[in-house]
Amino acid sequence: MPTSTSPALQRGASQPLAQQLAQRYAERIRQRLLLPGARLPSVRECALHHGVSPHTVVAAYDQLQAAGLLEARRQRGFFVRETPAATAKASATPLRRQAPIDATSLLKGMFAADAARAPGLGLLPTDWLDTGLVQTGLRALGQGGAELHMGYGHPAGDPRLRDALTLRLADLGVTAPPDHILTTVGASNALDLVTRGLLQPGDAVLVDDPGWAIEFARLAQNGMRVLPVPRDPVAGPDLEVLARLAAEHRARAYITVPVLHNPTGACLSLAQAHRLLKLADAHDLLIVEDDSYAFLAPDHQPRLSALDGLQRTVYVSGFSKILSPAWRVGFVAANAERIARMTDLKLLTHLTTPPPLERAVAHCLERGRLRRHAEQVRQRLDAARQRVAGLAQGAGCHFAAPPAGLFGWIDVGVDTERLAQPLLDAGWLTAPGALFSAQRRPGSLMRVNFATTQDAAFWTALRRAARTLGG
Repeated sequence: MPTSTSPALQRGASQPLAQQLAQRYAERIRQRLLLPGARLPSVRECALHHGVSPHTVVAAYDQLQAAGLLEARRQRGFFVRETPAATAKASATPLRRQAPIDATSLLKGMFAADAARAPGLGLLPTDWLDTGLVQTGLRALGQGGAELHMGYGHPAGDPRLRDALTLRLADLGVTAPPDHILTTVGASNALDLVTRGLLQPGDAVLVDDPGWAIEFARLAQNGMRVLPVPRDPVAGPDLEVLARLAAEHRARAYITVPVLHNPTGACLSLAQAHRLLKLADAHDLLIVEDDSYAFLAPDHQPRLSALDGLQRTVYVSGFSKILSPAWRVGFVAANAERIARMTDLKLLTHLTTPPPLERAVAHCLERGRLRRHAEQVRQRLDAARQRVAGLAQGAGCHFAAPPAGLFGWIDVGVDTERLAQPLLDAGWLTAPGALFSAQRRPGSLMRVNFATTQDAAFWTALRRAARTLGG
């Protein structure tokens, strides 16, 4: 994945300029940095950006069309062609609101990007993590005995970890004894177990829009009907739309991030949380509370599962955001009947989760050092948000929601999918707002990571690119 400055087109090279340009865009399409349906720069914009003639750009786009990678839409421009499989899948979907969902570009960014050059990445920089804490947890494994390393472990997860999680959840106001907790391979696996263990293909599932693209993709892959609920960056989810969709489509569940919402960073108020739970009761909705950013938020922030007592709620979280992306340890808390169903599915798909790694996480929780590390990260994020707010304002951007948590949801004034391409040429991998829309709506919003956008050079590049696109 290119995260350093892309080389300029080479004049006088053996390959014509048009062929070089076509190959550059073809590679981005193959790497999913340009998704199906994305619009390429206009001929004029592309010519100005690369310093070539419009004729060269037309020739490059012609080559891409001939290769089946682009399509020209009359009076609208050039767009990345939908693959036959994606088109067939979309046309076969019974729900008219369903749209092709692609999350692979975000996943590529997570695994391949240099965090210092990826302002939209969803992780903390490596130097923000406590390597000493991780090493302490690993050293504690020597005290576990042979049974910890030589057996499958408990189907529900390491008992010490589940005991520690009961105490951790109590700090958040969530009452969950150890037998109401199931450990998983990260929060993503927990959400997958919820989807496949508690729902059925064809079920209508409500999601936040904007929301987490990987969750949209997971639901669609499992045959669910994805119903986007508009989420205002300040006012929160549109509960009137939620109630209407729930009634019209007999929705089974609502998957949401109430605390430090991804991508806006917003939190539900106590009044909104109470109203949402009343609607869930009225429409027989299961509420899946994704609290993946729990350690970056104050403990006193209201959790739906605390207010509901895990009656209509299922609580999901994990440790990769605060400990290390390599520590794929997550968990789900729910009532006994739901935990039993998900445990059966876990046995069928994974047998058990790795006992040594879970014991290491338990050790970090038990000693209180993880709590102290989280406090230090929150303080560091407070300072980063202040710095980024000033840089963003200087670049002519404004926040659509008050800055909070790890992510900022900013308005740059131009189409952020179009903006992503010149920024990628300058070496910056961004997260356009369309990636967080269940219907791939273009717009002027984008997600930034406060921890990785403190470099003034990024904001200078953004301001320059936005001015060029804005004319």
